[in-house]
Amino acid sequence: MTAIRSDREWKVQLEEELRDNILAFWLKNAPSPGDNGFVGEIGADLSVHAEADRSLVLNARILWTFAAAYRRYKTVEYLDMAARAYRYLRSNFEDLENGGYYWMLSADGNPSEKKKQVYGQSFVIYALSEYALALEVAGEPEDGLRAELLEECRRIFGLLEKYSRDPQYGGYIEAHARDWSETGDLSLSGKDLNEKKSMNTHLHVLEGYTNLYRIWPSETLKNALNDLLETTLKHIVDSESGHFLLFFDEAWDSKSEHVSYGHDIEGSWLLYEAAEVLGNGELTKRVHGVALQMARAVLERGVDRDGGLWNEAEGGALVDDAKDWWPQAEAMVGFYNAYELSGDEAYREAAGRSWDFIRNHIVDRENGEWYWSVSNDRVPNVENPKLGAWKCPYHNSRACLEMLVRLGK
Repeated sequence: MTAIRSDREWKVQLEEELRDNILAFWLKNAPSPGDNGFVGEIGADLSVHAEADRSLVLNARILWTFAAAYRRYKTVEYLDMAARAYRYLRSNFEDLENGGYYWMLSADGNPSEKKKQVYGQSFVIYALSEYALALEVAGEPEDGLRAELLEECRRIFGLLEKYSRDPQYGGYIEAHARDWSETGDLSLSGKDLNEKKSMNTHLHVLEGYTNLYRIWPSETLKNALNDLLETTLKHIVDSESGHFLLFFDEAWDSKSEHVSYGHDIEGSWLLYEAAEVLGNGELTKRVHGVALQMARAVLERGVDRDGGLWNEAEGGALVDDAKDWWPQAEAMVGFYNAYELSGDEAYREAAGRSWDFIRNHIVDRENGEWYWSVSNDRVPNVENPKLGAWKCPYHNSRACLEMLVRLGK
């Protein structure tokens, strides 16, 4: 497989990968045959782990993915998949007593982890707002299901602003108990620190609020999104290195020296997207410079000679030299975004090399979709799942959709 030679060729490859591999895989394998939801886990060999828990993140990302795919292609099958995800989300994950959504369900569809992880609530906002945009394309009346979606997005937004937003130091607390009271169980996953605040949660609250602003451009949301951008620039982006800081206490004291190259390059384009959607010229100009600084830092320190993006570093040395699927997807978009902002061909070349690395090493041409990762010497990881709580269709489908839009300009 040769390097990208033209935008036209690149677009053809992206279309084929998105529709014939990624979306086709999820349509075929994700729905649970026993109910109206989705299986919790499928191995790299396509073995179904029927007893696996079902994650809020997976369900919300399936909803976002197929809503976004419908917006581009108007394929009824995609809208039906989004509708299935929406119905299961509301009927099984929603906490009707306290508001918000449970973090995890057991395989039978009952809550197994009832805490309110702010990261998860943000993805629900992201997914519901995208579904509303898809229904607009489908010609659904504004006062029908679209109104219901907006109302629910506003309800979740209100809960986050009431319970999670920190009025003293700014930003958002990681998690809450089921009733939105304080909890000591803050961490997002087994590899995350149990701290009050994290880069990852703030990045995806930003993402959710940005998409919500597209369907609800209210002054309240505008102020919250603006404050979140300012907080990110002030506390989360390290102005010297151009990398994200990852974990913090309540007062924004940094608790980790790890660098996550995938989050850095993803954040570089999500920050700029948020500023553009807000339409604040002065803030957009500032974020423009930060986005390029972040992309430059990743290009200089995080990219291997084969074009793949390493996972993590600390103190200038790699601490995880594997190459997970999702940083490769985000690298393609982030580097291309930097090319659009700067006109520097080095970024376009880096985006193209990311795509070549994906096609050559990350795409599973035997069982479909993408491997979880490859080792530094490009051996595929067949131990981790192909579908699971954190292995979702969102990063790779979004990367293809983003690039198709950008290459089509």
